[in-house]
Amino acid sequence: MKRLISLDVFRGATILGMILVNNPGSWSYVYGQLGHAPWHGATFTDVIFPFFLYIVGVAIVYAFSKRLEMNAPKSELYKKVITRTLIIFALGLFLNGFPYFNFGEIRIMGVLQRIALCYFFASVIFLTGGIRWQAAWAVILLFVYWGFMALYPVPEIGAGVLEPGKNFAHWFDRFFLEGHMWAVTETWDPEGLFSTIPAISTTLFGVLTGHWLRSKREPRDIVLGMLLAGNALLLLGAIWGEYFPINKNIWTSSYVVFMGGLSLLCLAFCYYFIDMKGYKKFTQPFLVYGTNAITVFVLSGIFARLLNIIEVTSAGETMPVKAYIYNSVFVPLFGYMNGSLAFAIVFVTVMYLLMLILYKKKIFIKI
Repeated sequence: MKRLISLDVFRGATILGMILVNNPGSWSYVYGQLGHAPWHGATFTDVIFPFFLYIVGVAIVYAFSKRLEMNAPKSELYKKVITRTLIIFALGLFLNGFPYFNFGEIRIMGVLQRIALCYFFASVIFLTGGIRWQAAWAVILLFVYWGFMALYPVPEIGAGVLEPGKNFAHWFDRFFLEGHMWAVTETWDPEGLFSTIPAISTTLFGVLTGHWLRSKREPRDIVLGMLLAGNALLLLGAIWGEYFPINKNIWTSSYVVFMGGLSLLCLAFCYYFIDMKGYKKFTQPFLVYGTNAITVFVLSGIFARLLNIIEVTSAGETMPVKAYIYNSVFVPLFGYMNGSLAFAIVFVTVMYLLMLILYKKKIFIKI
């Protein structure tokens, strides 16, 4: 089966968006849609991470189905899953610790760590059962999570409380991750352990989509099915959100369902225009990002950290090189808000040019 170009483009657009929103010139000047929703609700930024996990799920089907069809031993596939999980998790820890590596306070969870865990559990579920098994797990995990969040009486807080730091997921995480959580909050982590449970369902939605894409149905029927399912999930997620609010910070079940629907619609759009209609002229920048997604994410994280720790002195004032570039170049040209956005766009462009070198040399770093 030929490579699904639309998936690479969707992955590339997603990782590009992730790097864009992670690197404004100043966190004090960020347009609303380029920042996370303060708590309940969702912005453009809040769709990016679930998109990536969904894409991981689709890729699981394409990667392992080929090997299973070639009668590859499952023990070999499990070994690959474990190895890849450990590498991605270790890269996340590396980024969290870089450059000082204070292991006494290092954040244990993070974006890459959640990707690693979701990849591991979704892969194991894929390898141990068929489509019904995988669909059942996707649903069960959502209801198990909802049950704990809505019904378990958290000590000194009670049941059903969803406030920051005062809900079951954050109470659970403090028990296991105390002193090793997100530095911004210190008492809870948006990529915590317990909220990874529904994130696995996000990945399994991608797995189910992968089966649908690999089916022997006509391409037109595949797109139609994705559109119908996507809109149904959007509606279901919105309805569930009235009772269990859509929230990225605690990755609520309604958030999973709603973003699953949005993921389906976006991939259906890409599949229709790119793989079916052959419109590929605009795809190169996204392919450059998408074919080395983890590599560019790690590299961008290292580069961003260096910009914040390397200092320069100007007019007797010492500041990080990032602040110096932003204030001396981008603010005079574009102002504070647009300058912050322009800095992020230039950052994305620099990362693209670095990845373009690898792309042209056909170097694709597989993890």
